[in-house]
Amino acid sequence: MRRLVLIATCLFACSVPAHAALPLHTGRAVVPDSKTPQRLLDYRHALVGLDLARGPGAAFALRQAGGRLIDPQLQLWSVPSHAAARMLPGLRAAGLVRSVTPDYPLQPLRATASTSFCTDYFCPQEWWIHAVGADIWTPPGPGIPVTMIDSGVDLSHPEFVGRPDTTALNTQTFSATEDELHGTATASIAAAPANVGSDVNNPSMEGIYPQAKLQIWDASPAGLLTVGGEIDGLASAVRHGHTVINLSLGGFDRIAIEEHAILAAFGAGSVIVASAGNDRQQGSPHSYPASFAHVLTVGATDEANRATYFSSSSPDMDLVAPGQDMIVAVPKMWNASGYEPLDGTSFSAPLVSGAAAAVWTLRPTLTNTQLFEVMRRSAHQISGRGWNRSTGYGILDVNAAVARAAPAADPQEPNEDVYLVKRNGLFRTGHPRVRGALRAHLEQGDDPEDVYRAYLPAHGRLIVTMRPTANVNLEVWGPKTTTVFERGAAARRDLLGLSSKRGTRAERVILHGGGAGEYVYVDAFLGKGVRDASYTLSVVNARP
Repeated sequence: MRRLVLIATCLFACSVPAHAALPLHTGRAVVPDSKTPQRLLDYRHALVGLDLARGPGAAFALRQAGGRLIDPQLQLWSVPSHAAARMLPGLRAAGLVRSVTPDYPLQPLRATASTSFCTDYFCPQEWWIHAVGADIWTPPGPGIPVTMIDSGVDLSHPEFVGRPDTTALNTQTFSATEDELHGTATASIAAAPANVGSDVNNPSMEGIYPQAKLQIWDASPAGLLTVGGEIDGLASAVRHGHTVINLSLGGFDRIAIEEHAILAAFGAGSVIVASAGNDRQQGSPHSYPASFAHVLTVGATDEANRATYFSSSSPDMDLVAPGQDMIVAVPKMWNASGYEPLDGTSFSAPLVSGAAAAVWTLRPTLTNTQLFEVMRRSAHQISGRGWNRSTGYGILDVNAAVARAAPAADPQEPNEDVYLVKRNGLFRTGHPRVRGALRAHLEQGDDPEDVYRAYLPAHGRLIVTMRPTANVNLEVWGPKTTTVFERGAAARRDLLGLSSKRGTRAERVILHGGGAGEYVYVDAFLGKGVRDASYTLSVVNARP
C-alpha cells in the first residue's frame, strides 16, 4: 500500500488535521462541466468535449450526426442538440465525454448611439488619440496580428476594401441590425488604415494600429453570436500562430468550456483582450470572458479621462481606454455615410488590442505573459495611486508600453488548477514536471493561483520550499486531486501537506514516498488580503 508521511522541518511543515480550516483560495476551480444540462434541447446545438486521447475515434459517428469539430486541441464538437442527446449515453458508456454545454448565445457588448453635439467626422474621432498618447507615436508596419472575433466585417466598406494584410479567417456575413454592425465597428477602431487626403466629402477614420496585420473571424455566421462561434474563432486564431485576440462580447454566465478555450489560447502563446461590460448602472455583474483569468480586461473612459457612466467596475479590471463618442465604421446599409459615433467598452478593448499588437511587433522577444504585464503596468494612473475596480491600473499609454521594462516571464501559465497542468487535462501532455528552482508571480485578478506537477520518488523525499515577497501559502496535493479547491472529505483524502505563515517567511513542505513513485501537485496561492506577490519555488527530489 502506498504510504505518504508528512514530516516537520525547522522552517515549517504541518500535517492537516481533519478539523483544520484551510487557507482561503481567492481564485476559482477550473474543471470540466460533464453533466448534461436539463435544457439542452432548448438550444440548436450542443458543444461536446471528448477525451483528448480517445475522442478522435468517435469522429465518424459525430460527423454522420451532423457534428463539426470546432477545436481539435480541446476535442470539442458542435453537434445538433437532438443528435447530441441521442448519442451522449453511448459516448458516456465508452468513457469519452469530458464536457457538455449548450451553445449559449452571447451578446456583443452593444454600444449606444453617442449623444455628442459634434457631427463633423474629424471631431469625435480625434479626442482618444491624444488620451492614449497616439498623437506622439509612430505605429509599426505589419507584424504580430490582431485577431477580431466578433460579428462579420463589411469588407466592402471604404476602410477595408483593398486594405493590405487583411485576412478573413472565415466567410464574413452581416445584416442591417445593431448587433451585426458591431464587427465592422470594432475592427475599424483597431486597424482602420491611414487615408491621406480624406476630407469632409470623402471622410475616413484611422485605427490605433493602421498597418496592422488584421485577422477577422465572424462568430455569428447565421446572425446569432454564440459561445461555439467564439471558440471556433479562438481555435482558428491559435492555428495561425501568436496573436492578440479581441473579444468585444460577453455574457453573465461562467461557461467552463469557454474558459478552457481561452486558457488554451493563452497557453499557446496568445494574448486575449476583452471588454469589461456596459452594466455599471445595473450593479456591474460579472461579465465573461472579461472575468476569466489571463484575460486583459478593459473598461471605458470619457473625454475627461474618467470612467464612463456605463463602464462596469470589476475586481478583474486591468486598464481602461476611451470608449465614449467614438467614431467608428459601420456598414452603409446601417448608415449611408458609413460612419457613426458610438459608446461602449466594445471600443475600448480594440484600442488596447491594436496597441498591444503594435507593441509586440516592436518588441517581438516578449512572451505573452510579459506583454500582458507591460500593457497594464504601463497604463497612466488617473485616480489616486495603485489599482482600483473602475479603472484598473489606469488609461492605456502606448508610448509608456513601448518603453516599459519587461518583467520576468511567468512560467507554465495557465496553471491555476490541476486540470490545467495534468496529463490529458486541458492539454494532452500536461505541463512538464518542476525540478530545481523557478521564479513566478501571482496577482489577485488574473493569476491568483499557481499549480505545478512534481514527482515524489518511491521511498524518497520531495522537498518543496517557497520564498515569497508577500504572504503566499503553499500546499501539496495527491495524485487523485480533482481541484485544489477541494474541501471536506475530498481534501482530507488528497491534501498531503501545507505551510501557511504570515508575511514573507519561507514556506516548506517535505513528503516521504511509499513503495511507488507518483506525481503530486504543488500549489502556491495568495494569502488573505494580498493583491500580488512574487516568489521563488524550489522543488528537490531526494532518493533513498
